[in-house]
Amino acid sequence: MRAEDDRLDALGWIAAIAEQRDHSAFAALFGLYAPRIKGFLLRTGTAAEVAEEIAQEAMLVVWRKAALFDATRASLSTWIYTIARNLRIDRFRHERVADAELIYDALRSDEPEQPDSALEGIDRDDRVRSAMKDLPEEQMTVVRLSFFEDKAHGDIARMLGIPLGTVKSRLRLAMAKLRESLDELS
Repeated sequence: MRAEDDRLDALGWIAAIAEQRDHSAFAALFGLYAPRIKGFLLRTGTAAEVAEEIAQEAMLVVWRKAALFDATRASLSTWIYTIARNLRIDRFRHERVADAELIYDALRSDEPEQPDSALEGIDRDDRVRSAMKDLPEEQMTVVRLSFFEDKAHGDIARMLGIPLGTVKSRLRLAMAKLRESLDELS
């Protein structure tokens, strides 16, 4: 019965937010959903501080877009959880791009482009291949899946049957090892 009461209360709150920008209705809705969103994100392998940030950001989106909620298309909880899920996906995509930039930074030379850059590029590619051969197999696997097969970190975790945090740790360790190896080979 309490779940039904929460649902009815929440529908009233979202209407008050949409129509009147009601701060007390938002506070009540926030109190109901923010902890649930954070718990949902934690269960999906999101770090606690990131889950907290995404939950707050999701609720801010709810505040800004309350007028767009349509009860004929989805329940309020589905709409709110979808917002949170999309924010989490966006965050992980951004992190994946940041990880890719680490590889590009490791490959990029700080020296200005020289006329014989094609030869240098071949040399650099050889150094990268050599450095990658020194990676432990479990690190090489996540690097290959992430950067060469363009798999999301969550997908890699599911494919390999390991926690998401382990995937991220292996990628960080691999990037550090590649940078170190490339510095030694330079």
